[in-house]
Amino acid sequence: MANAIWNPDMECMNRKDLESLQLERLKALVDYCDRNVEFYHNRLSAAGVTADKIKTLSDIQYIPYTTKTDLRDTYPFGMFSVPRKDLVRVHASSGTTGNPTVVGYTREDLDNWSEQVARVVVAAGASDESMVQICFGYGMFTGALGLHYGLERIGATVVPTSSGNTEKQLKFMRDFGTDTIVATPSYCLYLAESARERGEEFPLSQYKLRLGLLGSEGCTPEMRREIEERWGNGFFATDNYGMSELNGPGMSGECRERDGLHINEDHFLCEVIDSKTGDVLDKGSTGELVVTNLTKRGIPMLRYRTKDITRINYEPCACGRTTARMHKIIGRSDDMLKIRGVNVFPSQVESALIGISEIGPHYQLVVRREGYADTLEVRVELIDGSLLERYGELEALQLRIHDRIKTILGIEIKVSLVEPKSIERFTGKAQRVVDLRNR
Repeated sequence: MANAIWNPDMECMNRKDLESLQLERLKALVDYCDRNVEFYHNRLSAAGVTADKIKTLSDIQYIPYTTKTDLRDTYPFGMFSVPRKDLVRVHASSGTTGNPTVVGYTREDLDNWSEQVARVVVAAGASDESMVQICFGYGMFTGALGLHYGLERIGATVVPTSSGNTEKQLKFMRDFGTDTIVATPSYCLYLAESARERGEEFPLSQYKLRLGLLGSEGCTPEMRREIEERWGNGFFATDNYGMSELNGPGMSGECRERDGLHINEDHFLCEVIDSKTGDVLDKGSTGELVVTNLTKRGIPMLRYRTKDITRINYEPCACGRTTARMHKIIGRSDDMLKIRGVNVFPSQVESALIGISEIGPHYQLVVRREGYADTLEVRVELIDGSLLERYGELEALQLRIHDRIKTILGIEIKVSLVEPKSIERFTGKAQRVVDLRNR
């Protein structure tokens, strides 16, 4: 499939012109925040920053960071910049660890958002001929409606099935001829497993899926290959990135080259920092992603710390786009596990597990504190439950998995092989880590 481009003027702009546009929008945003948001007025004043002091893009370093805690502390509307009558929609996080983070959208914000998503889905291969089934949960979560309006903008047909009800999801896929799916990687894989289980009654040839617009959770290259192999028929999975604090999905996404996620740089100014010191790192370095949403007005964001670990490539892509590309998220600085002084990301364990034929793709990391030391147990599902009775084979497999993970992490871990389908499935984000250290 050719690399279609939704907005060539913006997606193929030369870097000098793009950076000039970013600087213009950054200065306007600083002035806007200073005048319209008390929180930012106080922060900018304390830092001695005004729009006039922003002379170059590097001057963004003088602006204080914004964090999720800031949004929770000003709950619900303390960081909004417009009267509530000018808002046309409000979204919020689940708030499982405190106050939800609440975000609001003006009419202009929604228009910009759908434009951003339109670019991402076209880059992935969607078009006005696509039949797209959205398996994200509709509601306060931004993922479903964000993709929904962006896909409608390009003329695609949207099937808003929401999450759950796997039987009906598969029925609609077969009956409607769904060719594109929006889902978390883990649920897309679960749907493929379920379709294969029903293969005698409904062969995989009845499914027309060709494209996956996957997001909302991490997906290693190994897991992506697994998803593509399970669906077969040339299924092509792509990754996209975003979060509600920055609009929702649509900040970046993969093109058909799958060589990084193209950032909509006319809307988003990105930096990579050292998570511990807060220092801005050189281009190409790996660190925490910090994003300024240059065009958001309902609840503007200056230098938002995402906690996601990545790096950015500023070289032009073979697809023709000139926008910078962020590497697939490596992990999160706040979800990172520290086991006996070693940084551990779930994605590292996943890379070790995928490709072992005797086990499924579902796993859990269980962290405990024994005495004064943290321990890590990796729980993995067997494909064939009868292996639990063949102790010699079971021990050999455990040792093989143990050695692969230990080679990557460099620490001692415990491997537990469990019965098929005994690890909980999630229709939303998969919960890979069970932290029992404080229990």
